[in-house]
Amino acid sequence: MPNLMHFEYAQTGASSNENSMGMRAMQARAYAARNSQYLLLKAPPASGKSRALMFLALDKLHNQGIKKAIVAVPERSIGGSFRSTELTKYGFFYDWEVDDNNDLCVPGGESSKAKAFKRFMASNDRILICTHAALRSAFQAMEDDVFNDCLIAIDEFHHLSADEANILGGVLRSIMANTNAHIVAMTGSYFRGDSIPVLTPEDEAQFDKVSFNYYEQLNGYNYLKSLGIGYHFYQGRYTDVIHEVLNSEENYGKKTIIHIPNVNSGESTKEKYDEVDAILEVLGEAGKRDPETGVILVTRPDGTVIKVADLVEENERDIIQNYLRNMNHVDDMDIIIALGMAKEGFDWEWCEHALTVGYRSSLTEIIQIIGRCIRDSENKSHAQFTNLIAQPDAANENVTIAVNNMLKAITGSLLMEQVLAPNFKFKTKKDGDFEPTPPGTMKIGGFKEPSTKRTKAIIESDLADLKAAILQDDKVIAASAGKVDPEVVNKILIPKIIQRKYPDLTEAELEEVRQQVVVDCAISSAEVTEQGGKKFIRMADKFINIDELHIDLIDQINPFQKAFEILSKSITTDVLKLIQESIETTRIQMDFEEAKLLWPKVKQFVHEKGREPDLNSSDFNEKRLAECVIYIKQQKRKRATA
Repeated sequence: MPNLMHFEYAQTGASSNENSMGMRAMQARAYAARNSQYLLLKAPPASGKSRALMFLALDKLHNQGIKKAIVAVPERSIGGSFRSTELTKYGFFYDWEVDDNNDLCVPGGESSKAKAFKRFMASNDRILICTHAALRSAFQAMEDDVFNDCLIAIDEFHHLSADEANILGGVLRSIMANTNAHIVAMTGSYFRGDSIPVLTPEDEAQFDKVSFNYYEQLNGYNYLKSLGIGYHFYQGRYTDVIHEVLNSEENYGKKTIIHIPNVNSGESTKEKYDEVDAILEVLGEAGKRDPETGVILVTRPDGTVIKVADLVEENERDIIQNYLRNMNHVDDMDIIIALGMAKEGFDWEWCEHALTVGYRSSLTEIIQIIGRCIRDSENKSHAQFTNLIAQPDAANENVTIAVNNMLKAITGSLLMEQVLAPNFKFKTKKDGDFEPTPPGTMKIGGFKEPSTKRTKAIIESDLADLKAAILQDDKVIAASAGKVDPEVVNKILIPKIIQRKYPDLTEAELEEVRQQVVVDCAISSAEVTEQGGKKFIRMADKFINIDELHIDLIDQINPFQKAFEILSKSITTDVLKLIQESIETTRIQMDFEEAKLLWPKVKQFVHEKGREPDLNSSDFNEKRLAECVIYIKQQKRKRATA
């Protein structure tokens, strides 16, 4: 069960160290932007977004004329992250104090959260914790101007969308349009799984952005040194093979969160309680559930007794959730089994392994699940994400769905490879430039550096989100298997996606962002080797002398091919053939832009081969060139008869 990807980190401790005010690196970066009316904070799990919000909110309440701070979280279990916290003992000016009556996420309290919300707004109290649903309901029951001079903080901001049907998105737009409220939006993944933007480009442009990337976070840990991302393929029922993952030498005894598949998915047996029982049986001999804590004690074959939490059983969920919320020791829990829970905002710092059964089409969900095991803790030096996924079966009538799911898994891996790797700075290599290149910087001939404030802001804050938008595009997913000419991907598909996301960019700005995305994707996943005193970089199937890197060379390489190549080594040739056949049916239609780009390649082919490319060739590139010839002939005929 080899890892598809493995990342090593330096353990510098930088992201965990606190300054004189008790702020970690990300929190200090956010606090520096405290005067912004609209602030978008993008940072990984465990970077301390909840406490960063406390620092921001307290400054606004005490120094910026803000009268109330309202913190909205997607579900009640996450509200605990914003409970009262002593900050002055670490050097800050104020403490974060939440009255029990104003924490609408704790069990009990007023039955109507909307009434409790109204009561808070009419009182002199200053801080409220509520769910997204409570904020939606209260907003619809009150006039907009009630929110004047308030701070609205929205955790897990990717739950919003620019779609008119998204009620929370409508609440935000109304607040921005009709009040002077301040907004702090926080998320570990600013992209959604459905490719709908979180905000419209016009609304997003009003936000100042603070970003703290995954590499900064993990590289700055004290304990966690490496992260593995791998897949385990199976046929039949997953409950029959899950022991191969859980009881393997590398995973046995690890603190693990198991996410079983949604009951409506193809991987589910449709009997979720039976699935939990099957997993317990794999672990060992299960005792009865403790009525006070909800913990299930399981005796493993070697005699070890472990603690298991079942979050699938609804009737016992409140008891075990309360136990999990109050854990304070590494030995308090060993295995958590969940269905739709224990993802975003769930804090179990000792988790070492996230095992997910079935595909997750949402890149956001993948990011959130991996985030459960990458918190820094002295009990682990390695974290592991494993996806247990069904292989497509040609005899199965749902083979197309299975193939599409396989491609989604590839896509998720591509994105993780991009966001977890170190960021390079790219500079233009000029003739006669013999200056030594600083560490973390790469010089590229013909490269267009960002020249405007707009392109600099996109490159500094939005690269991961932009890559996610690109990698969710069906045509790009198909291209990841090398079935589309790389220049078509880099010069046609990618610019179109960038233009949709940032319609205000000029042609020159679009090209600057395009080059940054293409180069960043190609370089961040490339391997560097040294031979004869010279450094070579391997991108896809090409080795290029680093001193001779040029944007024209990089544009000829498919930046998303590597993960597919690695994955293809882990599956049978029959499965690979199914995937490639599926990709063949989804390839992009020929248009003028692609034909214009391919035409020089057609002429080169004819010159070298002495014939036109063959439409029936087994070589995909030759077939595509033949289709280009047909397209151009069709266009000529249309013009001749027009």
